Amino acid sequence: MNPITTITGSMAPLPRANIDTDQIMPKEFLKRVERTGYGRYVFDEWRKDPDFVLNRPEYQDATMLVTGPNFGSGSSREHAPWGIQDWGFEAVIAPSFADIFFTNCTKIGLLPVVLSEKEVDYLIELAQHKPASEVTVDLSKQAVTADGFEALFEIDPYLKHRLLNGLDDIGLTMSHEDAISAFEQTRPAHKPRLGV
Repeated sequence: MNPITTITGSMAPLPRANIDTDQIMPKEFLKRVERTGYGRYVFDEWRKDPDFVLNRPEYQDATMLVTGPNFGSGSSREHAPWGIQDWGFEAVIAPSFADIFFTNCTKIGLLPVVLSEKEVDYLIELAQHKPASEVTVDLSKQAVTADGFEALFEIDPYLKHRLLNGLDDIGLTMSHEDAISAFEQTRPAHKPRLGV
């Protein structure tokens, strides 16, 4: 997982509430065993509409998705954030997220940013009227800035530490490698050891 400090780019606006993981990543694409390559399936049904935001050329290079409340509700499928990240998004900005979806995002380095509905509405309107507007999400300052706009967001300090340092669950465990090795050296010989 790559460390996140700042993300700068444009936004793709998706002004809908209660978008669930079935819309984000339809069930028929969950049979794959790889963790990559899901970007081409994200919002598959909606992308059949030529006017859907992700089909429009002005949003092809967007690095942030700005959307409505309760984003990622429904099932707990990890494939939904995998697909969003694989599409090219580095952050999702919304007034609220489903808890499991939010957690799944933080485990892969996709930054979920919670702003007020008024702040999100402003960003959606900005993205709709000025698609090339540059937005910056600064994780260390916990701030979103764009075109004279600034909003602060909250994030759990533990999650912030993990994201700033690029630590997924394995990386977090490996950061304690010296302590794990020292513990293994003190275990009695009749007990199992790592790597044996």
